[in-house]
Amino acid sequence: MKALCVYCGSNPGHRGVYAAAAEDLGRTLAARGIGLVYGGAGKGLMGRLADAVLAAGGEVQGVIPHTLMRKEIAHPALTELHVVNTMHERKAMMAELSDGFLALPGGFGTLEEIIEIVTWAQLRFHDKPCGLLNVEGFFTHLLAYLDHAEAEGFLKPEHRRMLAVEEQPEALIEAFEHYRAPHVEKWL
Repeated sequence: MKALCVYCGSNPGHRGVYAAAAEDLGRTLAARGIGLVYGGAGKGLMGRLADAVLAAGGEVQGVIPHTLMRKEIAHPALTELHVVNTMHERKAMMAELSDGFLALPGGFGTLEEIIEIVTWAQLRFHDKPCGLLNVEGFFTHLLAYLDHAEAEGFLKPEHRRMLAVEEQPEALIEAFEHYRAPHVEKWL
């Protein structure tokens, strides 16, 4: 695994535990020689994550649309910053540059990105691991929803298990390294 894409908030959240988790993940990635691919912002959890990777000697690639560059939220000191035209181009480039995908806490954008990329895996557009770093139970309600969707017949058990969930970065990366994509048909 050479690079992981991390989706997370451009805000820090109200509790310091979220920033601490982003920093811990950043140090873990750098220590393992895994590069970070992320949305390129210099604030919130995104900035804390990138700063931690860089401070630990790791490499960080940001991907940001022009419109967000003009708002001056781009991180000023990344290993590489890719500037694209649209959010669609951003997500496609992030997927291309990454060997796996994980989400830290965040809002609408974080949720949309991790759900889209695991949907792409379900549709077999890629076979890369996807997961959630469940910091202080942040994703517990989402996981309950997914369990309910499986129980109600909207998710196959094999597809539900495609989304790895761990509370510590090392455990999630280990799960990613042992991941094998299921090869089942999506439709019943």
